Amino acid sequence: MFSKEWIENSFIQKSKDEKKRFKNFLQRVKVKKVLKDLPELHRDAFEKIDCLDCARCCKNHSPQFKTPDLKRISKHLRLKEGEFIEQYLKLDEDNDYVLKSSPCTFLNDDNTCQIYEVRPSDCARYPYTDEDVFLKRKALTLKNTEVCPAAWLVLKNLSS
Repeated sequence: MFSKEWIENSFIQKSKDEKKRFKNFLQRVKVKKVLKDLPELHRDAFEKIDCLDCARCCKNHSPQFKTPDLKRISKHLRLKEGEFIEQYLKLDEDNDYVLKSSPCTFLNDDNTCQIYEVRPSDCARYPYTDEDVFLKRKALTLKNTEVCPAAWLVLKNLSS
C-alpha cells in the first residue's frame, strides 16, 4: 500500500522522473498485445492506492459533464438542469461543460465526494487504466500519470 505521505511527497518527483520513458513506451506500444494486461494491472494498482488518500484528480482536473451526467446530477441535487449548469459549470474551449472552480465543488475535506453515487461518467472511469483509452490517448495518459498515482503505477508496471 502506498501511503498518503508517499503520494504527497514522492509521487510528483517519481512521475517527472518516468515521463520520458513513459512517452517512449506509449509511442511504440502494441496496443492489442498489452490490452489484455490492463484489467489485472488496474486491480493491482487500486489495491495499493487508496483514492481517499489522494484525490489529486478532484483537486487538479474537472470532468466533462455530458448530457446524461447533467440530468442525473441535477435531479440528485433537486435543481433544474439550467440551474445546475449556471451554479456549477462553464463551457471550456472545446465547448464542453466543466466545473467553474478547482478543486471540485463536490469534494469534501476528507476527500470523499458529495455526489459519488451520481458522479459524472468521467469521474467514474478516471484514470481509464482498465480501458483501451489508456493506451490509445497517449497525451491524456501521460497527463494522468502526473496526477494519478494509480495511472502512474499501471504504466510503470506495463512498461517494465
